[in-house]
Amino acid sequence: MKLIKSAIIRRLVILSIVLFSTIIDLNAQSEQFRNLAQFLFPEFSKSIVKMKVGKDLTLMLNYNIVTEKMVFIQKDKVYDMLNPEAVDTAIISSRKFIPAGKAFYEVILEGPLNLYVQHKGNIVEPGKPAAYGGTSQVSSSTSLSRIDMGGGQVYNMKLPEDLIIKSAPVFLISINNNNFSFVNERQFLKLFPGKEKEIKSFIKKNRLKFENPMDMIRLVQYCSQSVK
Repeated sequence: MKLIKSAIIRRLVILSIVLFSTIIDLNAQSEQFRNLAQFLFPEFSKSIVKMKVGKDLTLMLNYNIVTEKMVFIQKDKVYDMLNPEAVDTAIISSRKFIPAGKAFYEVILEGPLNLYVQHKGNIVEPGKPAAYGGTSQVSSSTSLSRIDMGGGQVYNMKLPEDLIIKSAPVFLISINNNNFSFVNERQFLKLFPGKEKEIKSFIKKNRLKFENPMDMIRLVQYCSQSVK
C-alpha cells in the first residue's frame, strides 16, 4: 500500500513539474512577441479553435493585420495558420473570428443585421521631407518590398523601428443574407436608400467614427431597430 502511495506521489510531482515547465515555456514564448504593431492583440493568448470536422484545438493565437493571417506560437516561433478553410470558429480573448478565404473576419454583432470587421493594417514609411518644409508619409508596396526578405514569415517578427503600422479596418454588414462592405459614411448610407437623412442625423448627433468598431455596432443596432 505504501509503495502504491509513493508511486502516486512521484507521478503527481513529475506531472506538476511538467505542467509548471509548460507554463513557463508558454510565457517565455509569448514575451518576445508582445506589443508588436502588426498583431491585433498586444500578446498571444490561449485560444480555442473549433474545427468543422474533428476535435477542437487549443493554441496560443493572435492575428496579423498586415498579412491578414491567423497566427500561432509553437516552439518559440510564430506560424501562419495554413488551413483556415478547415476552421469553423476561432475564439481569442472571448472574441469570435470566422474564416473568409485565407483571412478571418471578427464577428462583432449578431442579430437582424450581422456586422463583421476585416482587420487590416498598412505599413507606413516614416515622415519624409516634403514641399514647404512639411513631411509626407509613404504607404504601400514600396515599404513592403524593403522588408520582404523571401516570405510572409518576416511579418510575424519584430519589424524595423522606422516603420509604422496604420490600422485600416473594413466593415461588412449582412442584409437579407447579402454581405456589403463599407469604410465610410457615404458607402454606408447607400445601403439604406430612402433612409439616408435619418441615419446621417444619428451619426452626426452621436459623433460616430467609422474607424471605431464600437461606434459601428451602435450604428448597425440603430439601423436594425429604427430603420425598416
